[in-house]
Amino acid sequence: MKQALQTVLVTGGAGFIGSAVCRHLAATGRYRVVNLDKLTYAGNLASLHDLDGHPWYRFYRADICDIDAVRHILQAEDVDLVMHLAAESHVDRSIDGPMAFVTTNVLGTTSLLSAALDHWRSLSESRRKSFRFHHVSTDEVFGDLPFDSGVFTEQSPYKPSSPYSASKAASDHFVRAWHETYGLPVVLSNCSNNYGPYHFPEKLIPLVIANALDERPLPVYGKGANVRDWLFVEDHARALEAVMTRGEVGESYNIGGRAERTNLEVVEAICALLDARRPRAGGGSHLDLINFVTDRPGHDRRYAIDPTKSEAELGWRPQETFETGLARTVDWYLENGWWWRPLREQRFDGSRLGLVGAR
Repeated sequence: MKQALQTVLVTGGAGFIGSAVCRHLAATGRYRVVNLDKLTYAGNLASLHDLDGHPWYRFYRADICDIDAVRHILQAEDVDLVMHLAAESHVDRSIDGPMAFVTTNVLGTTSLLSAALDHWRSLSESRRKSFRFHHVSTDEVFGDLPFDSGVFTEQSPYKPSSPYSASKAASDHFVRAWHETYGLPVVLSNCSNNYGPYHFPEKLIPLVIANALDERPLPVYGKGANVRDWLFVEDHARALEAVMTRGEVGESYNIGGRAERTNLEVVEAICALLDARRPRAGGGSHLDLINFVTDRPGHDRRYAIDPTKSEAELGWRPQETFETGLARTVDWYLENGWWWRPLREQRFDGSRLGLVGAR
């Protein structure tokens, strides 16, 4: 007899990582995927066009802060697993307007936890044992590292340095508290910087690609020396499924690509790919567009994830190197202007060039 599909509620499923997760889970044939998204500026249903008409995919436009709406969806869809990705996630925006990050990332997460707890308690004993609440977080909760030593492990102390990372750190703590206090079966994951197709064009890699194609300056904070560990988004989606289904209850898992690069190295690599694939009309290299700008406040020096636990316990490893993943990403943006140009022209102020940092 064919095993029944498990139903996964993905919050923030119209965002960059969330849409990759929805596409991946639906493609496996193992899940019914229920996408809950508020559709803020970074949520885009066009990222899910491949799932239009899919028999095992449903979308709800709702806010995770609306506990009654979340309770209804959990009950109506008879959810078996929750993967929580809905979050405000841009550091510069958190500096300009921190309260939106507190509302979504802290209050929203606790509302979702409360609704999930009620739903979990209503399930049969066997389904309670298999239920999981997977909270997806960031390496930024750990603060930063020296340029020349150290990596983040699951035991690294929390030391957030921006309103964004502080709000994510708080949400991590609340998830653990719901497990310790109420017994809700949770797993957590902290990832390094993601990149890939469908990435909102205010973030480093898509912004550099788009600016270069439009012959605009490629602004780089400071001297471009800040270091990030990069993870291709489809590799991350595979890792998240592994954490959700094979992770040990109450445990956290670091997910990284073992691909540290300075911001300047990332921009230079994009320029090299574009020089080969889409040479500038007037000649010269896209490198000539690089423009160093004043650094942002509290800019973390370096992030580096040690994914050994995820590799050893979950059997996960990234399939893409930074070079192959970046090439795939540049090619996707060259071929899919239909997706990113409307966002850039209608919803993104392209004059705000100080956004080129890391996340």
